[in-house]
Amino acid sequence: MKNSMRLSLSTTLAAVMASPALAASGPFFSLKNTDFVVLLAFILFIAVLFYFKVPSLIGGMLDKRADGIKTELEEARALREEAQSLLASYERKQKEVQDQADRIVTAAKEEARVAAEQARVDLAKSLDRRMAGAKEQIGSAQAAAVKEVRDQAVMIAVAAARDVIAKQMTAADSNKLIEDGIAQVDAKLH
Repeated sequence: MKNSMRLSLSTTLAAVMASPALAASGPFFSLKNTDFVVLLAFILFIAVLFYFKVPSLIGGMLDKRADGIKTELEEARALREEAQSLLASYERKQKEVQDQADRIVTAAKEEARVAAEQARVDLAKSLDRRMAGAKEQIGSAQAAAVKEVRDQAVMIAVAAARDVIAKQMTAADSNKLIEDGIAQVDAKLH
């Protein structure tokens, strides 16, 4: 506050002394000579500036500003380096994640291929089992049909033979067959 008051007072004084009303033409070292008055005002102005240490104040302010700029530049450089390291870190992480995703996709494709191959094998086995079961059922049905046909043929043959024998056989022949049958059973049992 005190410095700014001195500065404004000296500036006002210099302005009043250098006004054209006081300057006039004449010998150089006279206050009536404008050039001499301007020179004196300039010297007085410079003296006032040095008295109030304005150059050192301006130099200090400029140094402080330069230090501030230097600090900001260093901070900006540090932030830039940190940002570059973060970018490199994120790029590495992205590459790792991409590699992991590629591995997962490859593993999934391989698992799908293996599962499809296993499904084909299981389907082939299932079809073979069903075919074998169907052949077995067909064979069993065929055997049952053949047995049924034979049984029917035997029953028909027995019925036909009974009818033929009943028509041709007499009572004496019947008694003789019964006695022969009893004799055969007796011989086999004893």
